[in-house]
Amino acid sequence: MIFSNHKQAVLSLLIATALGGVVVTDAVAQSRSERGGAKQAKAEVMFPDATRAEPNIKASPKLGKQLQKLIDSYNDQKFPETRALADEILANSAANAYDKSLAAQLAAQAAYGTDDNAAAKKYLQQVLELGGLDNNGHYQSMLMLGQLQIQDDETAAGLATLDKYFAETKSAKPEQLIIKGQALYQQERYQEAIPVLKQAIAAAGADAKDNWRQLLMAAMSEAGQTGEAVAEAEAIAKRNPEDKKAQMNLASMYMQADQMDKAAAVMDTLYKGGKLTDEREYKQLYSIYANTENKEKEVINVINDGLQKGILKPDYQVYLALAQAYYYSDPQQADKAIEAWQKAAPLSKDGETYLNLARVLHAEGRIPEAKEAARQAKAKGVKNPKDAEKIINLK
Repeated sequence: MIFSNHKQAVLSLLIATALGGVVVTDAVAQSRSERGGAKQAKAEVMFPDATRAEPNIKASPKLGKQLQKLIDSYNDQKFPETRALADEILANSAANAYDKSLAAQLAAQAAYGTDDNAAAKKYLQQVLELGGLDNNGHYQSMLMLGQLQIQDDETAAGLATLDKYFAETKSAKPEQLIIKGQALYQQERYQEAIPVLKQAIAAAGADAKDNWRQLLMAAMSEAGQTGEAVAEAEAIAKRNPEDKKAQMNLASMYMQADQMDKAAAVMDTLYKGGKLTDEREYKQLYSIYANTENKEKEVINVINDGLQKGILKPDYQVYLALAQAYYYSDPQQADKAIEAWQKAAPLSKDGETYLNLARVLHAEGRIPEAKEAARQAKAKGVKNPKDAEKIINLK
């Protein structure tokens, strides 16, 4: 199928939720303003249904300057400096759980900013273990950890982190649910992925991304829910009539459902519209035609067009398909079929194609050519050499 490479690229679906955006400045500003007697507006509560009690810990007065220096270095994107300052605070016996949690959180962001995911994950683990941040910071760190684990192919660990995140926050945000659905898909837990993906898409409503729906379609397909996968593919294609990928995915789903006429219709529209431009697409088109009754003429036209344009390589599979289409067309075009088989046979890994060529040549009364083809078949290797010998020994 078109989306058969989803195991490597997961249908090119990258997690859409941003890894940054950790809320930290408001907490530090609040601790400073409280010391100065000023009132500070509270940050928006991002997890109102969280089961975790908010910790009542404030920044240590003694570490105020160090914390501000840490924040300033992070805001200035001086990431190596941020990590160095964070490590100092983490090692400081005078620092409380909040100070250290904040330091670990910013160090994680700095490490991620320099593509050091391994360090970022270690710092995020410290944030969660220290537990000094409010729920906003704590759970954003947990979500980031889960994302990084999944991105680093630690999918089981990432799923465990996400399960804890959803259990404690009661979050139903679609951009977060899709992360879990994708992780389940990567684990080949398709039946479990489907309801999560459906929930994400339903929660997003009109804002649901088509690549989320494509992932749901792929999960349904892998789970053997072909009918549901076809329906999803049809819905995606209907919303995106000009999107070639959506249309080709629909054709692939029709093929899987053995609805070759529908697959051929979709691909034929793309072909006639000049939207098929590479070898893979041409091969899919002529393969669909080859598996549809009375479409030999279309197979011939597509292959010859592809060869003429240089889109199709003159390889074994192409010549074999062309030979069969000529031979089984109505009226039969035996001479052209033989010509294509003569090109295919030398490219075959064994002598079976030569043997088939010999049989066709014999049926056409071209005995000397049939004998030569049978000799080539035997020399290249066939399952039953006696079949070749019968033709070689013809009188």
